Parts: sequence; structure tokens; C-alpha cells
Amino acid sequence: MTAPLATSSLLPPATARQDSRWSRLCRGWSRDQLLQLILLVLGITLLTGGLLLPLLTMLQKSLQDEYGLWVGLANFSAYFDSTHLGRTIGNTLWLGVLITALVVTIAFGYAYALTRTCMPGKSLFRLIGLIPLLMPSLLPAISLVYWFGNQGIAKGLLGGESIYGPIGIVIGLGFWCFPHALMILITALGQSDARLYEASRVLGSSGWRTFVTVTLPTARYGLLSAAIAVFTLTICDFGVAKVIGGQYSVLATDIYRQVIGMQNFSLGAVASVTLLLPALLSFALEHRVRSKMQEQSSTKAVPYCPKPHRLRDLLALGWCTLWALLFLALVGMAVYGSLVQFWPYNLGLTLDHYAFDSNSVYGWQPFTNTLQLGLFTALIGTMLVMVLAWAQEKGRHFPWLRQLLHLLAMLSLAVPGMVLGLGYIFFFNGNPLFGGLYGTLYGTLPLMVLSCVIHYYTVGHMTALTSLKQLPKELELVAISLRIPLWKAFWRVTLPASLPALLEIFIYLFVNAMTTTSAVIFLYSSDSVLASIAVLNMEDSGDTAAAAAMATLILLAAATVKLLQLFLSRTLLDRTQRWRHP
Repeated sequence: MTAPLATSSLLPPATARQDSRWSRLCRGWSRDQLLQLILLVLGITLLTGGLLLPLLTMLQKSLQDEYGLWVGLANFSAYFDSTHLGRTIGNTLWLGVLITALVVTIAFGYAYALTRTCMPGKSLFRLIGLIPLLMPSLLPAISLVYWFGNQGIAKGLLGGESIYGPIGIVIGLGFWCFPHALMILITALGQSDARLYEASRVLGSSGWRTFVTVTLPTARYGLLSAAIAVFTLTICDFGVAKVIGGQYSVLATDIYRQVIGMQNFSLGAVASVTLLLPALLSFALEHRVRSKMQEQSSTKAVPYCPKPHRLRDLLALGWCTLWALLFLALVGMAVYGSLVQFWPYNLGLTLDHYAFDSNSVYGWQPFTNTLQLGLFTALIGTMLVMVLAWAQEKGRHFPWLRQLLHLLAMLSLAVPGMVLGLGYIFFFNGNPLFGGLYGTLYGTLPLMVLSCVIHYYTVGHMTALTSLKQLPKELELVAISLRIPLWKAFWRVTLPASLPALLEIFIYLFVNAMTTTSAVIFLYSSDSVLASIAVLNMEDSGDTAAAAAMATLILLAAATVKLLQLFLSRTLLDRTQRWRHP
């Protein structure tokens, strides 16, 4: 009886060896490994196509002329030889340094009062200090127009100086950047070790000496991190300088003028690269500072609990009250201006400026578009951030792919929104693979959602990683011992346990997508104009009241979502986070 032929004998030797090698490789990988590989490749592909390639394409465009011919560094030479550029770079850096010094100083005193004193009303003052997070940067600029503009009610307080220039930019950006520095400094001051203060007291040090030798050194990395964050936000912001900057030129407005005003895309790319360099440097410094902050923390540290001190608490209350009243005055004036019939001649209150169907060429479409952008950015971004962070943190294989994903995820924090948006134009429009696709995507919601997800990806990714690191490793070991698939453990255990982080990521993405201007300034069309863009155009055309009304709606929508998050935190999270408390 003849034995049956082996299957491999019917194949060529090379094909049989390749098939055998592929079979062994597949048999060597479990389903969990394949799932992790697919997610890592998906994340790297998304961040490469949505971040790295647009930046490289923009760099290529800066080396070409308007016809796409290679000119090398000629564009940079022409741009840097202009007297206008030197003034623009000087203005940008000077504003960055000045605003950083002012904001960090004020925010440090505010954070010190909230964490190191026993003054009353801490929760209220903290809430007021974080209000600017819920509004576009255009709103404080509009409020300054009502306060100190040509027809402002307090223009005499400036002593004849115009608010349309560096003074307005400093006040507007200082107000908008304040909560970013405040959050960092509250964290830095809240993690101090009480043992150091006890040792200082035993040695007989005075309060001022303790502040200089203990408080400032322990908070130095927080101060540096806050300074870097404020500096980066200042040099990259576009809205405040556009609304109230007047003829005072900065790099962000120079990019807008080159691309929109002069249609000079090559010089726009050169200006974008110029703006990208200090942002990348700030990112590198911030990454270094963050690692130092982590090294400084100790598991044996004892939380510091302040003791009542009458004089200190009164001074802290006065400091916080002063700045809280100024913040409320700035926000309140914008809301009031949106309700006034005809500023400053008829101060009667009306809701006519909110009737966008009759007083605006846009109608209510910008607001509905913004709500859709915020919702889709939050839903899609939260899902991607959580899944990719889980693949990076909980996976035990493919270390090089995990490191590459982490590097790309951190890089998006250093890219200004205007630079990313301009890179999208060059990449999708100039790439033969996406040329036809760009014509379909331009001015649509999907492209703006992609831009917002990529632009704000880093903070969500870091939040998700922090949450995943806090989960007990025993959960994974139990799942492995019971032979539960990794995806099922993720769905039934990891997601419910990470619900607080998921809500934080969702709110962060939603609010930033609602308030962004720079990330979408080059990507919208007449049918997909957003509320923040409508505010910019309304104010530019002189309809300040309607612009204030639209900006107020953005603030109210973001605040409503934030309140819903707080409500969910008290109901849903209490049920899913009981395991954290003994």
C-alpha cells in the first residue's frame, strides 16, 4: 500500500520553507500578542500620518518656491533678511518672557494660598481660577475691548496708552494662561514633605527662611514646568494677538498673514518652522523637568497639613480675592457686552445679539458645528487614547514599537495648532496619494476631528498612562491564571477601574475642541465654520456684541459639560471605585 504524499512535497522547496517559517511564527504568537501588535501598528500609523508626515511635508514646502521647485534655503534667507522678521521674533520672545514671569508669579501666590494656608473659600477660589480653561482665548480679548477699547468704560486707566498692542496681549494671554500654571503649581506645592518643615521648625528657622530654603527648592521643578507651559502657550496662541494685538506683529499672526492674507504658502511654511523651533525646545525642557519631578517624589513622604496663622491667612485671602475679582470682571464684562443693545450709547439689556439667524451671516451653524466637533473629538479621541495607552502600558511584547508609539504620542504636545493645520494642507493636498481625498475632506468635520485629536493627544495619553500604572498588577495575574483573554479583562476590569481617567480625557478633549482656534484656522470652509472662527470673523468685521454672544455660548456649553462630569463623578464613579477604599 502506497503512503500518501506529504503536502510539502507538492510545493517548491523555498515556498515550503517560507510557509513553515510563517506557520511557526503565527503559532508562537498568542491572540493577545497579535492584538497588541495590531493596536501598536494602528497607533504608530495614525500618529505618523496625522503628525509626523504633515510636519515633514511642511518642512519640504519651506524649501520650495510657489511653483513647487526646489530652492533650498532661499526662502529662509529671504525671510530672515527682512527687517519685519527681526521685529516679529523679538516681539514674540519678549511677550513670552514677560507673560511667563507675571503669570508664574501670580499663580504661585494663588497656589500657595490654596495649599499652604487655612484661608476660607478655597474651593470657590480654585474654581474661579480655573474658569479660563472653559473659554476660547478670544473672550478675554473681547472683554478688554469693552473695558479699555476706544469706547471702553475704563480706557482712562491706561494713561493714554492703547489697549490694541502689547498691553492688551499681555493682559489677555496672562488671563488665559493662568489656570495652566495654577494646576501645575498646585500639584507641586501639594506634594511637599511635611518632615522637612518639621525639621526646619525644630532647628528654629523663621517662616521666611523656611520659605526660601524649603518651599522654593521643593517647588522648583513645578515652577520651571509652569514657566515652560506658559511660555509655549504664549508664543503659539493666535486668537488674542489677532483680536487685540493691533499692528503689533508676532509669529502666530505672521503665519496667518502670509497664508491667508498674501497666499504665500512657502513663507508661511518658513514662519511655521521658525515657530516650531522654540516650541520643540520648550517641550524638551519640559520633558526633562517632568522626569526630575518624578525622581524627587518619595513614597515615605508625609503630606503637609497647614496650621492656622491669622496674618498669613488674611494676606492669602486678600491676594486670592484681588485676582478672583479681576477674573470675574473680565469674564463678566464679555457677558454683559453681549447683552447690551448698542454699546456705549444704549446700555439697555437685550438678547437680540444671540439671535444669530437674523444678525449674522452664519446663523446658528457655527455653534452646532462646534458641538459636533467637540462630541466626535471627545468620543473618538477618548477611545483611541485609552486603547493605545493600554497597548503600550499593559503589553509585555514589542518593546521597540511601544517606545516608538510613546515618542510620537509625546511629540504632538510640542506642535502648535497653526503649524499642524498648515501641515495638513501641504500633506493632503500635495501628496499624490491623498490629492483627491483632500478635495473631499477639506472643510469637513472628519479632517478637523483628526486635527483636534492629534493636537490634544499627548495630555490624554499621559492621563491614561497614569491611570493604568495605578491599577494593581494582581488583576492581570488573575486574568492570566484563569486564562481570560486580554481584551476581555480590558473590557470588564480595566475600563471600569479607569472610569475617572476616561471622564477626564473626554472633558479635556471636548472643551479644547470647543474652544480651539489655531488648530482649525486653515481647515474650515463656509459650510463648516466653527464658533471660535465665527467669533474671530465677527469681531474683525466690527460686530463685537455678536462675537461676545457667541464666545459666551462656548463658555456656557463647556461649563455645562464640566458640571455634568462632576455629577457623574459623584454618582457613577462612587459605584465603580469602591475597591480603591478599604
